[in-house]
Amino acid sequence: MKNANNLLNLDEVWRQYQHSLKAFLHSKVANEADVEDLQQEILIKTYQSLADVQNESSVKSWLFQLAQRTIIDFYRKRARTQRDNDLQADDLWFEQVPESVEQELANCIAPFIQALPESSAELLGSVELGGVSQKELAEQQGVSYSTLKSRVQKSRTELKKLFEECCDLTLDKHGNVIDYLQKSKACPHC
Repeated sequence: MKNANNLLNLDEVWRQYQHSLKAFLHSKVANEADVEDLQQEILIKTYQSLADVQNESSVKSWLFQLAQRTIIDFYRKRARTQRDNDLQADDLWFEQVPESVEQELANCIAPFIQALPESSAELLGSVELGGVSQKELAEQQGVSYSTLKSRVQKSRTELKKLFEECCDLTLDKHGNVIDYLQKSKACPHC
């Protein structure tokens, strides 16, 4: 019975995070075969230890910590087997903390905002990048708060369309981005 529950939980966890996990692995490991091997190793470790995770809200961070340790072990094993153990500083890039989906997309937001029509770009630049409150901006521009909120919403919709042209977005039930897949490396905004 416990194994059946773990498999159901494993299936759900793996379904929800496998794309993000694979993107994370690709950002740390260049060889596709190594990425596939590491993903399988992480799946096995997840199966073996998922029952130890006590808080459902910590599953994602636990999974990515597991992935980070697995990548570190992968590079340590590789370093031991290399004939000329001359590791360069660039070989140690895997020790960076993984970014969340939100952090990764936040790095792209400025070029996307700049690609919007000028009025939308200025508006979202102030609100999203500059941190100006919508009420404050409405007062500065001499428009009603509800008018400015509508303009911001329209501009956000335009921004979302630009993102969707470059990426396939996976949203949770609240509309938050939980995963993305870049459609093409040639996206003009990234």
